[in-house]
Amino acid sequence: MDNRILYKIIIVLFILLLALSCNVPQEAVKTANKMVPEAYPYSGDSTNTGKLDWKAYYRDEKLIALIDTALKNNQELKIILQEIDISKAEVRSRKGEYLPFAGIRAGAGLEKEGRYTRHGAVDEQLEIRDGRSFPDPFSDFLLGAFASWEVDIWKKLRNAKKAAVFRYLASREGKNFMVSQLIADISESYYELLVLDNLLDIIEQNIKIQSNAVQVVRQQKSAARLTQLAVNRFEAQLLNTQNLQFSIKQNIVETENRLNYLTGSIPHPIKRNSAQLNQLTVDSLQAGIPAQLLVNRPDVRQAELELKAANLDLRVARANFLPSLGIKAGIGFQAFDPAYLVRPESILYNLAGDIMAPLVNRNAIKAAYNSANARQIQAVVKYEQTILNAYTDVLNQMAKIRNYTDSYQTKSREVELLMQSISIANSLFNAARADYAEVLLTQREALEAKMDLLEIKRQQLQTKVNVYRSLGGGWN
Repeated sequence: MDNRILYKIIIVLFILLLALSCNVPQEAVKTANKMVPEAYPYSGDSTNTGKLDWKAYYRDEKLIALIDTALKNNQELKIILQEIDISKAEVRSRKGEYLPFAGIRAGAGLEKEGRYTRHGAVDEQLEIRDGRSFPDPFSDFLLGAFASWEVDIWKKLRNAKKAAVFRYLASREGKNFMVSQLIADISESYYELLVLDNLLDIIEQNIKIQSNAVQVVRQQKSAARLTQLAVNRFEAQLLNTQNLQFSIKQNIVETENRLNYLTGSIPHPIKRNSAQLNQLTVDSLQAGIPAQLLVNRPDVRQAELELKAANLDLRVARANFLPSLGIKAGIGFQAFDPAYLVRPESILYNLAGDIMAPLVNRNAIKAAYNSANARQIQAVVKYEQTILNAYTDVLNQMAKIRNYTDSYQTKSREVELLMQSISIANSLFNAARADYAEVLLTQREALEAKMDLLEIKRQQLQTKVNVYRSLGGGWN
């Protein structure tokens, strides 16, 4: 057959191959909506508390020391750091796939052909040179360099490498989010510990007051002014208050151990400034504008990077339908005797290229493409969900600040009135102008109001922590 006709047939087959392989599904790419409101309903100021350094935000030396220890010793954070190293190694692996593979090869072998075979009969008739036949058995020695390269025509390998880079960056943002969350957890537990200490002080003060009341009631009972019923009621209330004391002590132990766990330390007493609880304020917190969440919050940036990686994964899966071009080359020396190995006559080289594309039974490629497409849409939804969650989180926390501030002021006024009522009730009781039940009721209401006031304070401080976290503070 004429070579020109053969070349034409090859070209036609290649065009047909390319046309069939280009029957690729259309990308069903869903675009992420980055739009957020221009301002929060209650503020349009661009000042953002989340941009403050966490040491400047909390300003408590003992709390800062706990956070510093946690950033060095927390086990979960160490696990995250190893995941970052894994992602970094994946980037290097992907980068190496679109570069040529080259290596040195050396080998030796021994072969014995049957005399009454085609190769054996041919070898029998050949001579290395006049008067010297081929050795039998036939030895073979090889030394050379070889290379292979898949030409990245459709940027499939480069896109895979870029996707790995985005995942590596996403893992770093995941670490930042973990740091922000860790700082929030430690701060919240620390403030809870301060509240428990103050609550224990209030309980102990009430125990002293109630103990004195029991002594007075017993004296009045001895003077026949009261009955045993009154004594029993006062003693029962004292026992109830003492029981609260044990419960609070247990909560203090558990909170301390939670802080020790977060800091990666063995259980030991936590140093804190419990007396400064009432000096802690939650005012002057600014949310800035919603668009800042796209930059400040690590979880939002992580979701965005994962979305970019998913988009590239879809391109990689789509490129699998297209032809791939591979090039192989090699050069070296090969001879049956090491003495002839480095002679010019022993030089060998090869250069070959091939194009391959899937034609039939492409179910595996289609399945991989459909999976990549579904993961890309999933990443879009996750990104939008993360933004919505961040925006809602800020709104909720800022509303809590306003409401808990008003609630604290109202409850403080209630405590003042009840403390005055205790003095009034005791005076009336001593003057026989009030029943002992009124004294008991007033004492119980005052104790409950004080406990409620501390609970509101705890919620205020928790909101202070959560506002800073929701604005993306802490990781930087």
